[in-house]
Amino acid sequence: MRIGIIGAGALGGTFAALLHRAGHEVEVTARGAGLAAIREGGIRISGGFGDVQARVEASERLTRRPDLVLVCTKAQDAEAAIRANAEAIDGATVVVVQNGLDGVDTAARLLPRSTCYGMLSIIAANYTEPGTVRVTATAESFLGRGDGPPDDEARRIAEVLSQAVPVTAIGGFLGAQWTKLVVNMVNAVPAIVGRSVQETLADRRLRLVVTASMRETVRIGIARGIRFGALQGLDDRMLRRFARMPLTIGQRLPRRLFGYLGPVPNLGSTQQSLRRGQPTEIDFLNGAVVRQAEAIGADAPVNRALVGLVHEVERDGFLPAERVVAVLRR
Repeated sequence: MRIGIIGAGALGGTFAALLHRAGHEVEVTARGAGLAAIREGGIRISGGFGDVQARVEASERLTRRPDLVLVCTKAQDAEAAIRANAEAIDGATVVVVQNGLDGVDTAARLLPRSTCYGMLSIIAANYTEPGTVRVTATAESFLGRGDGPPDDEARRIAEVLSQAVPVTAIGGFLGAQWTKLVVNMVNAVPAIVGRSVQETLADRRLRLVVTASMRETVRIGIARGIRFGALQGLDDRMLRRFARMPLTIGQRLPRRLFGYLGPVPNLGSTQQSLRRGQPTEIDFLNGAVVRQAEAIGADAPVNRALVGLVHEVERDGFLPAERVVAVLRR
């Protein structure tokens, strides 16, 4: 199958290399040093899925019409990237592999002739050098759209992608997106203090802030009428119980949730962007919680504060842990 991958960072690079290894014809988009590195030496991945060096076609925009497209940019770059490639991809099946809640709707709006799905990936990977990805934790990915059951096309695409990484077509995708949003609340605090996820969660004070942002996300989701999907050991019943817990008890959830990361330091996607000198997608993670709260006349003070701190780090560099801990005293 001819597969186009828009954005060859941590996940895009991983999917590109593994789909190429599975025998598919892969073209990726990249920019700057990333594009130069891929053209010179291909995409190199190591870690959980093995060592692969994939010589794939690469350009700033897709040059040929693909059968299947994976949009793997950061959430804030998705609209511009889809617009730039719209002529080549409108009418193809499109899978948006992104954090946040808006990706599938954005793709469907810009590509009226395409069938658009979302994919939730829990794969942990570090991309800190152009063209090079280290997979620090493997995991199953989940594909779907909307609230209904998976359709035949979703199952077909899941089978194709499973030739590279395990992918399952699921129903109730919107609820699963919210569960993934809860999981992604782990990104902000490590990015603010410049520590790995493991180091952050080992610090009780910082772990309480992560817990507070997760609990606030669940509470806003409940107020919005969301039924959380089963993902990464979480489900609707568990999250509703978590929403009622005091922080001191609730902190067990992030510790257990990220126990699978192992000893290899994982920076989280937000911090990786910072270390590359790029804007983060914080407005589509913690910021999405703030917007969802505003839509029902509520507030999300913990997540609002973390958004502000990440933007401060984007300007001025990492902050001391005390600045994060102070969020809970506001």
